Amino acid sequence: MINSKLKLLKYLKAYRKECVLAPLFKMLEAIFELFVPLVVASIIDKGIAGGDRAHIIKCCAVMITLGVVGLISAVSAQYMAARAAVGFATGLRHDLFSHIMSLSYKNIDDLGTSTMITRMTADVNQTQTGVNMFLRLFLRSPFIVFGAMIMAFTINMQAALVFLMVIAALFAIVGGVMYFNIPMLKKVQKKLDEIMLLTRENLIGARVIRAFTLEDREINGYTASNDELLTEQRRAGHLSAALNPMTYIFINLAIVILIYVGALKVDSGVLTKGQVVALYNYMSQILVELIKLANLIVLLNKAIASGDRISDVFEIESGEPADTYRNGEDERKDTAADLSDASAFIRFSHVNLKYNETGDEALSDIDFTVKKGETVGIIGGTGSGKSSVVNLIPRFYDVSAGNVFVDGKDVRSYDVKELRNRIGIVPQKAVLFKGTIAENLRWGNEDASDEELDEAVRLAVCSEVVEGKGGLQGIIEQNGRNLSGGQRQRLTIARALVRKPEILILDDSASALDYATDLKLRQNIAGIKEGPTVFIVSQRTSAVQNADKIVVLEDGCIEGIGTHEELLETCAVYKEIYDSNIA
Repeated sequence: MINSKLKLLKYLKAYRKECVLAPLFKMLEAIFELFVPLVVASIIDKGIAGGDRAHIIKCCAVMITLGVVGLISAVSAQYMAARAAVGFATGLRHDLFSHIMSLSYKNIDDLGTSTMITRMTADVNQTQTGVNMFLRLFLRSPFIVFGAMIMAFTINMQAALVFLMVIAALFAIVGGVMYFNIPMLKKVQKKLDEIMLLTRENLIGARVIRAFTLEDREINGYTASNDELLTEQRRAGHLSAALNPMTYIFINLAIVILIYVGALKVDSGVLTKGQVVALYNYMSQILVELIKLANLIVLLNKAIASGDRISDVFEIESGEPADTYRNGEDERKDTAADLSDASAFIRFSHVNLKYNETGDEALSDIDFTVKKGETVGIIGGTGSGKSSVVNLIPRFYDVSAGNVFVDGKDVRSYDVKELRNRIGIVPQKAVLFKGTIAENLRWGNEDASDEELDEAVRLAVCSEVVEGKGGLQGIIEQNGRNLSGGQRQRLTIARALVRKPEILILDDSASALDYATDLKLRQNIAGIKEGPTVFIVSQRTSAVQNADKIVVLEDGCIEGIGTHEELLETCAVYKEIYDSNIA
């Protein structure tokens, strides 16, 4: 875990100069500040006591000089620290986003969207603040504390022992608070994830909540979670808040003792009044710096907790599939297994799938073949495993047992990018991005010409949609808010067709289309010269009845394979779905 934390420091490598100069400038400011009490002591002992106005003016000039140089040093330090912190957060955010984008469907399912958003935003911002404050204060505050103690020893050894005892006690308190506070802050961030999840779900499902008049229930649930977050924040805050009063108590007790000892020393002639004032000023400096240090430690606790959470994400090895069988005996076995049906372009060979190692099987013994250019319908009830089957082809998930072959090779022996470039996918949820229609369509092929885009639009039966938005340069709002459900689906189908894929997967992607548009779409796809091998996932028999082959699923198992007419005669599940569709 310590190594994973230290890995985050690599994002400061490009800012080595700033990381060195920021604390050095702060230390320079601290040095000038440590001389001020000595100058004040000189004003009291020599200027005021001796009536030497020239000496007073000279010392005042020295103090002004120290203040100006200290100000310049402080501004320079803050600029350097801010530059390093912002650069650190920028690099971290980019790499974190890239890593999250490399995670597989399974990783994202396990981690959760809400926690990824929190770690990308709140946690990164917290670490940025921690780096900024660390560079500004991690040398200054300890340097002032120990510097003031050393300067006190140069004035009087016995009086300075008070400094030594107070500093030792305060560092013990700070260490104890830090030890107990970090786990509390981790709990706070975890509760914040839960709040983020609830907020996201309620915003996305606002219409559903209102349709079922469940506003009060959701408000109560959110309030309960928010109260839990408040409780955890209070616990962590109470402990953090204890630092300042405890610091004040110890320092003020030390000041009382110091003034008492100093008064005795002045009476005995060991110390001058100016030296007592200097000791008092040094103790005050320690008070101020320890308060800053206490606040810094609270910030660092939060930053460390956030850094731990970010490191946890980086520690997740990308479940994005590697080339499992790229060499040796395994690949030969796969090829040999496929020779049983040389005409098969795609083959599912006794495939099982588990989403979790300890969970139930989502698919069991899926075994069928598909020839090149065929249209295959996959039909079944909700939760029957339709999407699970087609998600195995582009390796969004890997099989738990069995093999999936594409063009005679196990999909696990392909380079993932090469495999997916051969496939056009239209998922169940139609997702579009803010931008022009052309920009969205070119997700399928960034080099596609306008003519190719127009052809894909025609095949997807959405020419009137494009024309209604002002052509290919028409604007689509975030997530296609300015389009209907059917329009979004047709544009996502056009986006997949722009790629001119060898395999086209339509995962229940025409559910919002009327029967006439759906029929026209299927006719257009069937009419493509040297057309793709098509998988149509649907719950409607009308969407698959003209397919060359229909696979009927029930509870993750194949209940029947055949044409529409054959299945009506031989498969009770398919007959039941057909009857329910026409009822």
